[in-house]
Formats: sequence, C-alpha cells, structure tokens
Amino acid sequence: MSAPTVRTHPDADALAHSVAVSLVHRLATWQAEGREPAVALTGGTIAERIHALVPTLDTSSVDWTRVSFWWGDERYVAADSDDRNDLPAVRDLLEPLGVPADRIHRMPATDAGHADVDAAAAAYADAVRGQGGGGFDLVMLGLGPDGHVASLFPGFAQLEADGIAVGVTGSPKPPPERVSLTFAALDRTDEVWFLVSGEAKADAVRRGLAEDGSVTETPARGVTGGDRTWWLDSDAASAL
Repeated sequence: MSAPTVRTHPDADALAHSVAVSLVHRLATWQAEGREPAVALTGGTIAERIHALVPTLDTSSVDWTRVSFWWGDERYVAADSDDRNDLPAVRDLLEPLGVPADRIHRMPATDAGHADVDAAAAAYADAVRGQGGGGFDLVMLGLGPDGHVASLFPGFAQLEADGIAVGVTGSPKPPPERVSLTFAALDRTDEVWFLVSGEAKADAVRRGLAEDGSVTETPARGVTGGDRTWWLDSDAASAL
C-alpha cells in the first residue's frame, strides 16, 4: 500500500478552492481518457463549501451529463429532512451544473418503502453493484473528531461488514440510523480524498496518518484503496 499524499492549505477557504479546482481538472482528465466518472460525495461543512464553489468556476471542460454521483453515507431520515447530506449537494452542486437526475444516486430515505435501515442498505448496494464494476473513480470522505469516516464509527460492528453497504443503528451522532458504504466499497476506487478542516479534527488526522494504530479506534485507517490524498487546512494539520 502506497503512502498517502498530504496537501496542507493555510485556511478552510484555500482548502475548499483547491479541492474544487482539482475536482474539475480530475473529471476533465478522466473524460478525456474516455471514462464516465463515478464520484461518491460526502457531507459536512467543508464539503458543502466545496460544492458551492465548483459551479462558480470555469467547468466547461467537463461534460456533467456523463458524471455519476453517489454518496458514501446518508442519514436514514425522510427525503426532505434537513439532516440529509444529499439536499445541499444537489441544490448547490449538482443542479447548478446540470447533472441529469438519472446520474444522481441518492441513498434511500425512510419514506422510500423499505422495511428498515438494513433493507435500505441492501437496496443501495444493489444500485452500486448495478453500475458497471460496482466501483468508483473518486471517493470523497470527511473525518470526524473521533476518526470516523462515512458512518463507520469507532468500535461499531459495521467496521467488519462485508458487502457494499450496511445499515447503522445507534449512531453516536444524531440521527441514530444511517446507511453507509463499507470499507470494501470505499476501497473500490481509483482515488480517495479526505477533506478535513478545523483544529478539533487535528488529533484524528494525526491518528489516521500514523504509521501504526487501530482501525477500531480510528476507522479512517481502514480506507486503504486507491491513491489517497488528505486535503487539510493548517488547523487540521496542526498535530502532524
């Protein structure tokens, strides 16, 4: 496994701008190679800043009708709940860019007719499995102060889950039920970008990048597939 790349920026604004520019460039490069990229998005404050920035850039090098968007995790709540990760992403990123609805793969909501969160996870796994090889070109992940990624929390049984997606109950962050991609699914990608800002996450960054440590204690260590890049602001990098 190759060592990850660490890119440190002076503040959150510089971090968000750098990621937004790099996203446009990466998608354009892949399309020039004949790919139709599949991207797994994340939620969180810094991700929302990035999403809002991308449509303000020159994005003419990307055919947004040939990019598919997925999510690494989602809160299992109603489709119109403000707790959803997908609502601001669609509003601020995907709709302004003209991404077609059939290229936007939202995780199931409680009002989608599934029996429970496990059935919702199984349905999303089927959707991911149905897209070509069932993998991604780019996975974007946030990082919690406890070291969690997606909705894979320290000490939870879901860290050992097989398959593509898993239901989560009793989340230490509300709401308690979530759907998350597994480590196996997150690793089926060409590139992983960790997007981290703020001093509160500095110790989690340190643990995630340490040469040794426990996946159970720091789930970010369990993402090992693809070329990994940690995009940090100076506060998030302050413990390195």
